[in-house]
Amino acid sequence: MHMHTLHPRKLIQTLTLPLTVLAATLALAAASATPAVADSAPTVSTGGSAHVTYSSAVVYGTVNPQGEQTTYVFQYGTTRGYGLQTPLAPVGAGTRAVRVSQTLSGLAPLSTYYYRILASNSSGAHTGTGGTFKTAAVPLSLSIAGAPNPVTFGEALFIDGTLSGTGAADHAIELQANPFPYTQGFRAVGNAELTNASGGFSFPYLGLLENAQLRVVTIGKPRVSSTVLQENVAVRVSLHVRATRRHGFARLYGTVAPAEPGALVGFQLLRPGRSLNRGGTVVKASALGGVSSFSRVQRVRPGLYEALVRVFDGAHVSAYSRPVLIR
Repeated sequence: MHMHTLHPRKLIQTLTLPLTVLAATLALAAASATPAVADSAPTVSTGGSAHVTYSSAVVYGTVNPQGEQTTYVFQYGTTRGYGLQTPLAPVGAGTRAVRVSQTLSGLAPLSTYYYRILASNSSGAHTGTGGTFKTAAVPLSLSIAGAPNPVTFGEALFIDGTLSGTGAADHAIELQANPFPYTQGFRAVGNAELTNASGGFSFPYLGLLENAQLRVVTIGKPRVSSTVLQENVAVRVSLHVRATRRHGFARLYGTVAPAEPGALVGFQLLRPGRSLNRGGTVVKASALGGVSSFSRVQRVRPGLYEALVRVFDGAHVSAYSRPVLIR
């Protein structure tokens, strides 16, 4: 059997050719099996903030969905760890940057907040760089109430209230009054006070003689005033009973302070659920300074009686006496 002997160089060429073809074939197969994929993860940019109050702020950003359905959130918090985020929101599947915004609420006053935008789709997620804003102070506000209202002439009342807002504790305030006929303007009453740790306060007011407009104001800046409180002064009425010689009759008499000559007096017999009018009289001037009086002999029945004195001078309001028992 005759055998051909190959030259060594030809042998190398013969072996090399199949390996080159094999490598090219494998590369083509790999390219066909795993085509190249473009990066379609969204791109984002954290924007600024606006409308910052003591409890809320609006934050902005931009998102480019890169052609895929994309959602975004804003992460925020008082540290760089954030910790809070807005609800997931859609931004579509466009190919251009879209400006988005969210309102952050329930924030703490006078606090620095960190925030950033994050967007994601099926191809991935990107996070924007962080931004910051600082919330404002809570504006100061005053609320007041008078107790009792009306107050009986000659008795004490208290003006209670609360100063609310940032810096409300240990704040200097004063009570002011503008008495009837409300033309003098508001003037300070008594001494200034400091609010307590929770902003509360209570002003005693002794000797309010006429109906008055009251308010509480802060001392210094910021200048804050409460709404005006109408505090009324009710006349002080006393009622007494004296027996007479006439059977079934009694003398009903009493005083009114301050003096209100000409005011109407009505006597009422108290019954469960209703009162019965039992006549009346007119207040007359008295020799006693600052006091007027009334007196009338009246047919009576056993029971509780009270006197209602009606005044119309604008400086005071009408009032009842304490009930007296007739047996």
